[in-house]
Formats: sequence, structure tokens, C-alpha cells
Amino acid sequence: MATLFALRARAASRTLSSRLFSSSVRISHQPPKPPKPIDDSTSALDYKRVHKIRPPPLPAMDLPRSRSAEEAVTNILYNTPPPSLQPFKKHVLNCLVQNEPGVLSRVSGILAGRGFNIDSLVVCRTEIRDLSRMCIVLSGQDGVVEQARRQLEDLVPVWAVLDYTETRTIARELLLVKVSILGPEYLEDQLAGGPSHDPRIAHHDGLSKIEREAVLAYNFEQGAQPDEPQVPSMTPSQALRAKHQHLQSISTLAKQFGAKIVDVSENSVIVELTAKTARVEAFLSLVKPFGILEAARTGLMAMPRTPISPSGEEDEATIDYGGAVDASLLPPG
Repeated sequence: MATLFALRARAASRTLSSRLFSSSVRISHQPPKPPKPIDDSTSALDYKRVHKIRPPPLPAMDLPRSRSAEEAVTNILYNTPPPSLQPFKKHVLNCLVQNEPGVLSRVSGILAGRGFNIDSLVVCRTEIRDLSRMCIVLSGQDGVVEQARRQLEDLVPVWAVLDYTETRTIARELLLVKVSILGPEYLEDQLAGGPSHDPRIAHHDGLSKIEREAVLAYNFEQGAQPDEPQVPSMTPSQALRAKHQHLQSISTLAKQFGAKIVDVSENSVIVELTAKTARVEAFLSLVKPFGILEAARTGLMAMPRTPISPSGEEDEATIDYGGAVDASLLPPG
């Protein structure tokens, strides 16, 4: 009887072990679960606590020269502290922040509290769902901007703040500008013409559309004011040709800058340009004589360049072999 109980207990233990083995095998074949999404801004705080690197000391500020007693009294009376001798220059800050409401207002509030005027601010989502990127362009002294950068980095939703001022970057800006093809003489009339920018011409309300086109072309060619009654003496073909001379000039100018015309209407065109900030401003100054009806700019977006390692040929060329020189290989003399 004892032998029978021992055999039954052994069989039960084998069955239990086989079930555990099959369940463990079944669990091991399950696909891995995706990482848990980061929905809390305190994750950025934990990351900065782990990867905290002691920052270098703040750049030294140039102190003004020593003042005399008279100058000190004048300063106290008029409450005019001596200005810093450091120059103002443009800084580009790249902020990596948690994608949650209220981050933009907190970042801009800190910069406004320090007296910075933000030249441009671009905010967009990245390829990571919980991460957004801010590109801020402002002008200031190195020491003051570095203090503001560290203050921004101390915010809970901010992961890191990078200064691209001394970094080689690719910086681009998008411009959309609506330019008149009638000329600057009719710019005010087009701005008052409504959404279609159709110029309002007095004393010619009873004319047809083709006759109004002829009046526009004639007044432009004669240099007359739009409110002066003029008799149209040009054919519709001549009026159309005179109006489209501006269109040809704008098209040539856009081609030189790498821009493209994305919309053509009866009295205006829309040009799209993606370039550096200085190139965008140069294009605006060149199309301004034609008459700018509207203009919209996205602000600066920057990304650091990837350094290129030297090739093997350059490494071999820079190697100094040294050693003794064979005199027989040298030129005579």
C-alpha cells in the first residue's frame, strides 16, 4: 500500500511539473509589450536628476572702469547703473520639452520676465509622441542668455535647452508673400478692394471688365492718378500685355532666389520661399517696389550639422614618416 501511494505522488509531481513547464513555455512565446508612454512631465525631472552634469561657470562679465567720486554721486542721483561692455548678439536656443498644455506660456514668461524680446519662436512636435521642440531666437549678452537658459532648464516639463549660437547649423525660414502685379500706384486701391484685392476705381463704375483693365493699363503707363478720369486708348491685348510684364519680372526674380509661385490670380501672385533669414529679407526688399499685399513668415528653424570625419587618403597625407633621408634621391645642388 505504501508503494502504491509513492507511485501516485510521483505521477502527480510529474504532471504538475509538466504543466508548469508548458505554461512557462507559453509565456515565453508571447510578444514583448511596447514601452509605457510618458504622460507625466516629472519624467523630464527624473532624467535631469540622473544625468545631471555640473555646468561650467558663467562667462565673466567685463567690468566697467573705476569711477571717481563725482561720477559715483551722479550715478546715485540719477540711478543710472553702468552698462555692461559685452556686445549684444543673436542667440538660437533649442528647447526639448514635454508635450503638454502650458509649456509655451511658462517658457515665454521666463524670457519676458528677464526683459528679452523674442525675435522668432517655432514650436512643433517631433517624431516622439511625448516630445516637442522649440526653436527660440533672441538677442542678448552671453552671460544673461546663459542664466536664462539654465533657468529654463530647471522647469519641470523641460528636458534640455541647447544653445546653437556657436554651433554650425542648418537654419531655414519659410516665407509666403502676396505681391501685386498692377504696380505700386494701385496698391492702396487694392488694399481697400476687399479679399480679392480688386482695385476700386472711381468714375468708371459703368465700364465693363475689359474696359477697366484698359483704364488700369493706360493710367499706369501715363503715370496718372486713379481718381482722374481718363479715356482708355489701349486695346484689351495691350492692357493684358502691360499687366503681365510685372508677372514676368516677379517670376524671374523668384527663380533667381529658388522660390516658386504657388498661386496666380487676376491682380496678384503668391510666392513661396524657403531660405536663410538674410536671404528672405533680401527677397522682400526686392519685391517691395511691386507692392506687397500680405506677407507671412514661419520664423527660424535650426538643426546642427553632422560632422564629417576625414577620409583615409587625407590621413595618409598627413602622416610624418620621419627617419633618415637618402641623399641620392635629392636633386643636385
